[in-house]
Amino acid sequence: MIRIDQVQRVLGEILQWTYPADATLSHWFRAHPTLGGRDRGEVAEAVYDVLRHLRRYRQLAESGSGPASRRLAILGLAATLGAAFLEDGLDPSEHDWLQRVSRINPATLPRAVRTSMPDWLDERLGKLDDPESLMSALNRPAALDLRVNPLKMEREAALAALGDGPAARFEPQATPYSPWGIRLAGRPAVNRWPLFENGSLEVQDEGSQLLALLVGPRRGEMIIDFCAGAGGKTLLLGALMRSTGRLYAFDVSAARLARAKPRFARSGLSNVVPVAIDSENDARVKRLAGKAQRVLVDAPCSGIGTLRRNPDLKWRQHPEALAELGALQTRILNSAARCVAPGGRLVYATCSLLAEENEIQVQQFLDTHPDFERLDAAEILASRCPELDLEGPYVQLRPDVHGTDGFFAAVLERKKTGAAAPVSDETASTSDEAGSASADSESVAVESELVADSGSTAGQTEPASVDTGAGPAGAKLAPAETKPSAE
Repeated sequence: MIRIDQVQRVLGEILQWTYPADATLSHWFRAHPTLGGRDRGEVAEAVYDVLRHLRRYRQLAESGSGPASRRLAILGLAATLGAAFLEDGLDPSEHDWLQRVSRINPATLPRAVRTSMPDWLDERLGKLDDPESLMSALNRPAALDLRVNPLKMEREAALAALGDGPAARFEPQATPYSPWGIRLAGRPAVNRWPLFENGSLEVQDEGSQLLALLVGPRRGEMIIDFCAGAGGKTLLLGALMRSTGRLYAFDVSAARLARAKPRFARSGLSNVVPVAIDSENDARVKRLAGKAQRVLVDAPCSGIGTLRRNPDLKWRQHPEALAELGALQTRILNSAARCVAPGGRLVYATCSLLAEENEIQVQQFLDTHPDFERLDAAEILASRCPELDLEGPYVQLRPDVHGTDGFFAAVLERKKTGAAAPVSDETASTSDEAGSASADSESVAVESELVADSGSTAGQTEPASVDTGAGPAGAKLAPAETKPSAE
C-alpha cells in the first residue's frame, strides 16, 4: 500500500509535465530522505515503466474506479515487481480490475496504443524499416555503458579489474563495436567506484563513443566540440589526441560546462578549453574561422533516439518544436562550418531517428555549401568496427539493431583549396606520428585570446556532478529547454 501511494504521488507531479521526469523524481527523493536505496529503485522503475507505456496504461485505466493515477501506479508496479507483490495493497475491486486488464492481448490494440507512441511520432517512426521492432526497443530500459579513458587505461585491464571486485555481479562485458566500451547489467552507482573517481572510467553510451571514430582526431590538431554539453565526447577526443593540440569545448550553457569541469580534471587532460558562448554566432566562434582541422556538432535535437532512457520525452516533445529545432540546427551547422579549415572535417550528429533532423538537414547544408562534400561515414567506421554493418553514406544506429541509443551522424569535408595541407584520416589512437603541423602565428594569437576570454581551463574544478546517462540526461529538447546529449 505504501509503495502504490509513493508511485502515485510521484506520477501526480511528473504528469503535469512542468519539469523533466528525472528532475522531478530527484526532487521528490530529496524531499523523502528516509527512503533507502531499494525503495528508491522500486519507485523509479515503476515510474519509468508507466512513462514508457503511458498511452496503453491510460487506456487500460479508463475502466475501474477511483483516481486514474492510482491505477497507473498499480500497472507500473505489477509490471516491475509482479502482481503478487500488490496482493495486500489492493481492495477487491482493484484486484478484479487488474486481473481483467492483464488478460487483454496487446496485439489487439492499435500500434500507437500498443507501443505507447503519440500519433505524430508513430507516424514518423512508422516510415522507418521494421517500425514495430524499433518502437518496442525504445520502450525497453537501456543497459549502462561505460567507456575507458584511453589516456589512463586499456579496456582489457578495466574488465579484469571490474571482474575481480564487487562490480563482477553486474556482468561487465566489452561492447560489440566501440573499442573502449564496457556494458553492465543493472544500474550500479559507478560514481563511487575507484576507477570512476580516478578518471579511468566514464559513463557514455556506445553509440556516442563511436562518434569519436568519425571525427578522427590527430595529435597536435585544433579541434572544436561545438555543442559540448556534459563533455563526454570532448573527453574521448582529448584522450585520442593524447592531450596535445587544442580542444575547444563550446556550449551556450555556462552551467553545463561548469558541471563538466570535474570530468575534465579527473581525465588528466590538459588540452581542453571550455568556452561558454552567447550563441552560435558568438565573436569568439568567428575568430576561429577556417582554423580547425575537425569540428564536431552534436546538435540539439528532439532526443527521440534516447527514449529508452528518457521515456517522458515522447510526451513532452511535440511536432511543432521540430521546426524550431530544425532552424536552430541549421544555424549551428552553418556557424560551425565556418571554423573548418580547407581539407578539414565537419561531423554532424544527433540522437534522433527523424529524417528532418538528420538526412534532410545534411542535404540542405550541402545544397547551400558547395565547398563541402559528403564522405561515407559508414565506410569510415568499417575500418575500426568491422562487425558494424551499415549501408551508408550516413551512420544511423538503432536500439533494436545495434543495442545503442538512436544516433545519426554524417561526415562532411571542406574541399581543399590552394596550398592547404591535407588532413589525414588516421586517429590519434592508431597513429605513431605527431599529427598535424604546429599552428601558425595567427592561430596561436587567436587561441591565446580565446583562452583569456573563456576564463577557464581543464585544470579548474568545481563541485562534481555525475552524468550517469540515465533518465532525461540523454535528451536534447526544444530550444527553450535544451539539455546536454546522451554521453
